[in-house]
Parts: sequence; structure tokens; C-alpha cells
Amino acid sequence: MADGRKTRSQMTKDAVLAILKSTDGPVSGEAMSRQIGVSRMAVSAAVKSLREDGYEIVSATRRGYELLSAPDNLTSGDLMAHLGAGRMESVLCLDKIDSTNRKVRELADLGAPDGQVVIANEQTAGRGRRGRSFLSLKDKGIYLSILLRPSGSAADLTSITAWTAVAVSRAIARVCGLTPGIKWVNDLILDRRKICGILTELALETETGAVSSLIIGIGVNVNQTLDDFPEDLRDVAGSIAMAAGHPVSRAAIASAMVEEMDRLRLDWPDKPESYLSDYRAASLSTDREVVVISGAGQRKAYALGIGDDFSLKVRYEDGSKEDLRSGEISVRGLEGYV
Repeated sequence: MADGRKTRSQMTKDAVLAILKSTDGPVSGEAMSRQIGVSRMAVSAAVKSLREDGYEIVSATRRGYELLSAPDNLTSGDLMAHLGAGRMESVLCLDKIDSTNRKVRELADLGAPDGQVVIANEQTAGRGRRGRSFLSLKDKGIYLSILLRPSGSAADLTSITAWTAVAVSRAIARVCGLTPGIKWVNDLILDRRKICGILTELALETETGAVSSLIIGIGVNVNQTLDDFPEDLRDVAGSIAMAAGHPVSRAAIASAMVEEMDRLRLDWPDKPESYLSDYRAASLSTDREVVVISGAGQRKAYALGIGDDFSLKVRYEDGSKEDLRSGEISVRGLEGYV
């Protein structure tokens, strides 16, 4: 539901699905009723509803229920099987919304805790950097926003999008065995195609200028095919499934993303070493000719390396050098990607 409130039957359904997905073999209705704290009739009703949703569940006398196959959904029950009921208390799963970043901002204003997550199956007004739209197709991708409440000023947070790129890359590698490259600052690339974008938004306290909240929006193309993209994006956009050669579980990847972002929250800002090492290893921007894009226009440069603050060190054609801490670049040599 759009406001996140659930009926008791929906909570039972989520809990039953989580148990079935996390159990190897059949589990009795009686055992599930005890674990969840509901009647066996409520468990039976939840199983019936799940079957109607496309989950293949078989049952046998004195053996119980067993999940044989499941659709590629992003429901609370699907994620609870990976994350557990405790973490799911601050994870809101929605079928459709205009923007997960906007929803997290709304929850932040209502006092949502550090680590609050909103995940949507579809966005109608997804946004990317520089005011661009982000194509957020139904049943195809993961559209996730997370709330952080870090201490410090905006200047202290300039590298957190780079940390996030590493966290998402780690999640994809854990689930799929594919490690995306990173185009500075935070685009994830597989097979020379962009599969993920990250948008970070700050809210500042008016009087002190301190950061009151930080919202990180992450959009991942998971099971799109080439035909899912408009013609003007087909040379540059891709998906994990296109690179893997087969569909992959969105629930597994989304859960891994939440876990890696939870790890980031614990590591930030005192443990940058592994993030910097992974970022440098995955960088597709260094030792290449690039075009630096800013409000002042475009300048050709050569990317020398990644600084300790995740800045991109470039040398311009006139010999001058600069450490880029924000902005955008295009990379020569990445066929099909600019």
C-alpha cells in the first residue's frame, strides 16, 4: 500500500512467504502458525493468496507446504527471506510510486530512522543526475532509496556516492558473480553498458548548515532486454540479465544492496580503505582520454587516477591539472558508451 500500512492478513502472507523461501523442504502449517503467532486457517489463507500471485506451492498431508518456484517479485515477504523480520521493520516495499527519493524524504520529515529504505517495483517519475529522467520499468529493475543521518557538513559527504557505487557493485557481484566497472563518479557499467545510476540528495539544517538527512537513490537495471529501452538508449543502456545471459533474482540483489548499504553506514567515514581500493580497481575512467562536462562547457583531458578522496585527477590539453570532486565526464574508448 502506498502509505506502507499493512493489514494483518498481508503481514501473515509476508511471513509465510519468508518462511517458505528460507526453508529447504516442506514446512508444516502448524509450525508456521506457531512461529508467526496466527491460526492454521490464517496460514492456509496466506498460502492460497500466494498461489494466486503465481507462487508454486505444493502441500502434502503430514509433510506441510513447500515452495517450488516463485515469480520475480519485490514484496516484503520476498525480501524478508533474505533480510529477516527485524530489518524489514524499516524497509517499505511498494508496487508503484512516483519517486522513492521523494517517499524517503517524506518519511524523513516524519522522523524515520537512519537506514530507512523504500523499494519500488516501478517509478513513474524516477530522476537521474542533472535533472534527467530515469527509466524505471515495471517488473524489470530495482528502484531503491535509503535514508542516512550522518553527522557533519555537506563538504564531508562529497565521496559518499563513490562509496555507494562500490557497495552496489559488491551486492551485484555477491549475487551474480559479475563485478561492474565504475565510470566516475558513480555509473556502474557491464559489457560497456550502463546498468545503474545513483542520485544523492542532502537536506540541511537552516540555522547551522549541518546535514539533517542524506537520501541516496539507486536505480539498477536487472532484467531488461534491449527491446525494453527506447531507441536512443539502446547503444548505451544495459541490464544485469543482458550481461549474465539469463534473468536474475531482483529480491536477492535488492536484499544484498540493503546489506551492503548497512555495512557502508557502519564503515562511514572511518574505514575508507577497502572502498577506495575497490573503486580504483573497478575504475573505467583512469588512464584514458575523457571530456570533462561542467556548467562552463566541455574540456578534453586525460584522466590520471583516483585521489584518496575519490576525486578524479585530470590533466588538460594545456598541461594544467585538476582534482575533480563533482561533475560529469564522458570516456573515450568505451564503445557504445559516452
